[in-house]
Amino acid sequence: MSSTRVSFLVDGFNLYHSVKKAERDLGGSTTRWLNLRSLFTSYMHLFGREADLEEIYYFSALAKHLLSKKPDVTKRHKKYIRCLEDVGVNVELNRFKKKTLQCYNCGNRFTKHEEKETDVAIAVRLIELLMEDQCDIAVLVSGDTDLAPAFRTAQRLAPSKAVTFAFPYERKNNELAQMASNPFQMKKGQYVKHQFNDPYELSDGTEVHMPSSW
Repeated sequence: MSSTRVSFLVDGFNLYHSVKKAERDLGGSTTRWLNLRSLFTSYMHLFGREADLEEIYYFSALAKHLLSKKPDVTKRHKKYIRCLEDVGVNVELNRFKKKTLQCYNCGNRFTKHEEKETDVAIAVRLIELLMEDQCDIAVLVSGDTDLAPAFRTAQRLAPSKAVTFAFPYERKNNELAQMASNPFQMKKGQYVKHQFNDPYELSDGTEVHMPSSW
């Protein structure tokens, strides 16, 4: 019997906000040093006895606009990415774009930075995986409704494949849950169980320490 190939596509910032919330709710337990391969392996039983973890794609962006004021933010993220790549996670980085806004109350204009292109990147990769027969089940790790069009398109173009959602802790979205078959919610306790070692030793022998400010 052939195995069922399961791939995960991770909305990095959606997961990050979930991890921060879990850390607060747990009263100090470390959750940000999260080993995605270990975490997703722990949920493979949900897809049947013949299910195999195929690929993991992690979509995020480096906050380079904070380098002058908060350089540690990018440094911490890069450390974490090195560990993810070492366990075989495919990392796809997008960008932040500067946007000028105006306050409706006082009329003052201000600048903020928004993460751009991540939803599109996830959608494109999802369709690619299904149309090129690279997996049998695709799991979108997010509670963001911006991914709903990608989900519907995937179902239409690849009806023989399955697409579902793994909602990060406290990020469940009822609209998305009703669309998908067998969506599931990740639990904060699982975050704690599936942390990288500290320090984590890369395959080349380099030790990477969890950022002390986490």
